[in-house]
Amino acid sequence: MPDSVTTLPPAQTVTPGLWDTMRESLRGGHSADYTALPLNRAVLLLAVPMVMEMMMESLFAISDVFWVSRLGKNAVAVVGLTESIMTLIYAVAIGVSFAATATVARRIGEKNPAQASRAAGQVVMLGLALAAGLGAVAGSYAPRILQLMGADRQVVALGANFSRIMLGGNLTVFMIFLLNAVFRGAGDAVIAMRTLVLANGLNIVLGPCFINGWGPFPTLGVTGAAVATNLGRGIGVLYQLWHLTGRPGRVRLRLADLKPDPEVLGGILRTSGSGVLQFMINTTSWVILFKILALFGSQALAGYTIAMRLVIFALMPAWGLANAGATLVGQNLGAGKPERADAAIKTALRFNIVFLGLVGVVYVAGARLLVSAFTSDPAVFVEAVRALWIVSLAFPVYAAGMCLGAAFNGSGDTWTPTWLNFYCFWLGQVPLAWVLAVPLGLGPTGAYISVPVSFTALTLWTGLLFYRGKWKQQKV
Repeated sequence: MPDSVTTLPPAQTVTPGLWDTMRESLRGGHSADYTALPLNRAVLLLAVPMVMEMMMESLFAISDVFWVSRLGKNAVAVVGLTESIMTLIYAVAIGVSFAATATVARRIGEKNPAQASRAAGQVVMLGLALAAGLGAVAGSYAPRILQLMGADRQVVALGANFSRIMLGGNLTVFMIFLLNAVFRGAGDAVIAMRTLVLANGLNIVLGPCFINGWGPFPTLGVTGAAVATNLGRGIGVLYQLWHLTGRPGRVRLRLADLKPDPEVLGGILRTSGSGVLQFMINTTSWVILFKILALFGSQALAGYTIAMRLVIFALMPAWGLANAGATLVGQNLGAGKPERADAAIKTALRFNIVFLGLVGVVYVAGARLLVSAFTSDPAVFVEAVRALWIVSLAFPVYAAGMCLGAAFNGSGDTWTPTWLNFYCFWLGQVPLAWVLAVPLGLGPTGAYISVPVSFTALTLWTGLLFYRGKWKQQKV
């Protein structure tokens, strides 16, 4: 027998560093259990591709308005007014996507991928039906809708075809929202990211080609932006369907999953109904804000449109962090780990406040420089700078509000944020914008001020209800 025995040290689990985790998150293909990983790592694995996904969306929004702004303030007004109507369609899509993410994430957390796929199939069929109905009605009445929004004859004449294509062809936008929500809920965030890289990359390239008539492309002016958007996003939807039906993944869609399932569809409708109402309240207040601004002419509309595109450029990546939190909430509640779901939201919230706080400093300090890239019209420039400066002051508040709201939506409790939106936007932002802008004589500035004020109230109220913790008991 040997005099001594060499004892090996116990095996240790090495946690990958920050950069290794980020690289892994962008590669995709990993089968991580997000309910068991260290929390910071789980948040990063989901958040990095989601942030990149949203950055691509926001880059397209900036690129689009950059080229359209070269056509004049009326063209920018067309985009702004149409987008304000499109937000109503987005509201329906986002409301259903909340249900999609919450339901798929819960089934994945329960280790039941077959039911997650069944839920995805019901979401696809519901999305097709809703988009077709909305497109038929809104596309047919596009010029009349522009008139009702306060557009003058020149703006209506210029923007009728743009609005018809955007509103009538909303299926591409609708399905990208819903299918990416399925991927996020399943934890396949990198596929959602690649979808928007493809779709919006094509938008960015095709937009100026169709707008300006470069090379073999026809010169379509502002209408070209709508054509490019629908082409790019249509190809993105085909890419999503290829992954859902022809590639291995956490969710695999089969024909049987498209057959109506009253129980699953009923659960999605119950959750999405309040989710749709939640964002409908949010977006109708946005529409009314544009209606108030239309009282002060095209320069106010164009200035606010430019400012909000810049704001959205910053907020979209922050939504990526909030979406990561929502996915972790759903999966951890499905796995019976409510305290971990709570901790996941707080982790995402800290990251988000730091990120948007830094961006807010840049926007407030550099508002004039940023806006100068989008307009040379003195009147539009003044309005855009003022709007950007005012709205950017509350960026850290928006960051917190996004993550706190994601806790409720990720758990399937979409009613609580719905009521909060009703009180803070319909009973808060809209009356405040009107009073400040018209009776008190602040003009467009009054409408701009109403945005950070109403969102601050929303964040504080949501935070109070979050810490009470009833969302952890939500069933889906």
